Amino acid sequence: MIKLIKNIKGIEWLFALVAMGLVVFNSWLDMEIIKCTGSLVGLITSGTATTQGLWQIAGKMIGLAVGAFGVNFVSNVVASYTSTHIAKRLRREMFAKVNSFSMEEINRFSTASLITRSTNDITQISQTLFMAMRMAVRAPSMAVFSLINVVNVNLTLSWVTAVALAIMFALLIVMYFVVVPKFTEIQQKTDRINLVTRENITGLRVVRAYNAEQIELDKFENANDDLTKTRLFVSRTTAIMSPSMNLIMNGMYIAIFWIGAYLVGKNIVGYQDLTVFTQYSMHILMSFMIISILFIMLPRGATSAKRITEILSTQNKIVDGVVESTERLGKIEFKNVSFAYPGSEECLLKNINLTIKKGETVAFIGSTGSGKSTLINLIPRFYDVTDGEIIIDGVNVKDYKLATLYEKLGFVPQKALLFKGTIKENILYGKRDATDEEIAKALDIAQANFVYDLESGLEYQLAQGGYNVSGGQRQRLSIARAIVGNPEFYIFDDSFSALDYKTDRALREKLKTVTQDSTTLIVAQRIGTIMDADKIVVLDKGEIVGLGKHKELLKNCKVYKEIALSQLSKEELE
Repeated sequence: MIKLIKNIKGIEWLFALVAMGLVVFNSWLDMEIIKCTGSLVGLITSGTATTQGLWQIAGKMIGLAVGAFGVNFVSNVVASYTSTHIAKRLRREMFAKVNSFSMEEINRFSTASLITRSTNDITQISQTLFMAMRMAVRAPSMAVFSLINVVNVNLTLSWVTAVALAIMFALLIVMYFVVVPKFTEIQQKTDRINLVTRENITGLRVVRAYNAEQIELDKFENANDDLTKTRLFVSRTTAIMSPSMNLIMNGMYIAIFWIGAYLVGKNIVGYQDLTVFTQYSMHILMSFMIISILFIMLPRGATSAKRITEILSTQNKIVDGVVESTERLGKIEFKNVSFAYPGSEECLLKNINLTIKKGETVAFIGSTGSGKSTLINLIPRFYDVTDGEIIIDGVNVKDYKLATLYEKLGFVPQKALLFKGTIKENILYGKRDATDEEIAKALDIAQANFVYDLESGLEYQLAQGGYNVSGGQRQRLSIARAIVGNPEFYIFDDSFSALDYKTDRALREKLKTVTQDSTTLIVAQRIGTIMDADKIVVLDKGEIVGLGKHKELLKNCKVYKEIALSQLSKEELE
C-alpha cells in the first residue's frame, strides 16, 4: 500500500489534501454544535433563558449545521473525484504494463489473475482510497477533538470513556489478526474462479463434444465452495463487530448517566456538563466504530494494492533496445541459437544455425513438438533466446526498439485472432493509414474477397475473436492484415491449415507477386504448402536435421521423406 501511495501524483495529492482538510473542518463544526447544545441546556436550566437568547443560540446551531452539510458535500465530491481519477490512471498503467509483458510474464501471472487485478482489485483500491480520505480522517479527528473536550468538561467521568475505549481497542486488535490474512486468500480464490470460468467458456465446444459438462461443473463448484467458505468465515467473524460495538456503546451510555445522576445529585456535576460530556463520549465511540469498519476495509484495499504493485514493479524480461531504423536488407541469421522455456532445464531448440536472404521463401517443417513455431516466435521476441543470437539486417533483435522490430514484421499466428469491430478496423492493424484500394488488394491476395459479399462489406461487424466467420475466413483476414502493411519479413505460423488445397495454392501464387522484395518464413504441416519454397528447414527434437529444396530433401533427409510419404503418394511428390 505504501508503494502505491508513493505512486500518487502531485495534483492527486493536492485534491486528497483538500478533501481531508475539509473532513477535519467538518469534525470541528460538529464539536461546535455540541458546545452550542451545552450552552442551550445551561441557559434553560439556569432559569435565565430569554427568547432572544434562545434564538441566538439556535441560529448559530442552524448556521453550523448548514455549514457542516456544505463542507461534507464538497469533501465527498473531491474525495470521489480523486479516488476515481487514481483508479483510472492505475487501470491505464496496468493495461500498458501488461501490454509490455513477454509471454513469460503473462504465463507467470496467468490471464485470469491479470484480468482480476485490472478490474476487481483496482475497484477495491478506489473504494479504499475514498474511505481513507473520508472515514480514516474523520474518525481520528473526531476522536481527538472529542477527547480534548471530554477532559475539559469533567475528569471524573472520563474513566468511563477510557474503559470503553480499552475494551473496544482490544476487540479491534483481535479482529485484525483473525480476519486480515483471509483477504489475501479471497483475492487468490477469486482468481481461481475467473480461471475456471474463462477456461470453460473458451473451451465450450470441446467440453460439449466430450460430454464433460459435469466435470467442468464440479471444478467450478469446488472453486466456488472454497471461495464461499472463506467469505463466510470473514462475514461471520466481522458480524460480531457491530453488535459488540453497540453493546459497549450502550454500556458506556448507561454508566455515564448512572454515575452522572449520582454526581448531579451531589452537585459535583451540572446538567449542562453531563449533557455535553455524553455527546462527546458518543462521538468518541462513534469514531472507534468507524475505525472498526476501516480495520475490515483497509486491509482488503492493502491486499489489492499489493497485487497491483506486484504487476507495476515487475521487471520486464524483454527490454527495449535503442536501434530505431536500419537498411531494408531482408536478411535473418540464426547464430548458435538455443532456447529453453522458463522453468525448463532442457533446451527445446539446440544450436540452430541458419541464414535467410532477401526475397527467399523459407519453410519450416517437422513433427509435433519439434520447435518450429518456437523458433519463429523468437524473431518478434515473444521470448528471448537462451543462448546465441538472432540477427536481422545486421542488428541483434535485442538491440532494436520493439516498435521498429514489429514494423519490419508481418506476423500471422497459428490461431487466427480477430478483434471485435469492423473488418476494416482489423485490417488497419497492419497499416494504420491504408487506403480502401490497398485493403482491397490485400484481401484479393489473401483470397478474402468474400468480404464484399457480406451485407456491410468492410464495415461488417466481427464478434470478439471473429467467431461470426468461419475458421478459414479468419485465417484469410489475418493474412490480409499482414499483407496490407507490405512488411520486410512475412511470418506465417501454420497460417494455411484451415484453407482447402485450392485456396491454399491460389493464395500462395498471388502472394509471390507481392513478396519478391520481402523475405517469407512459413511454418507448415502440409507438404503441399511448402513444396515450392526456396529452402526447407526440417526440424526434429529441436535440431535442424535437413536443409534444402523439396526434391533434395526427399533423397537425403529421412525425417522429411517420412512426413512427405505420410501425406502424399510418390507420384504426387514428384
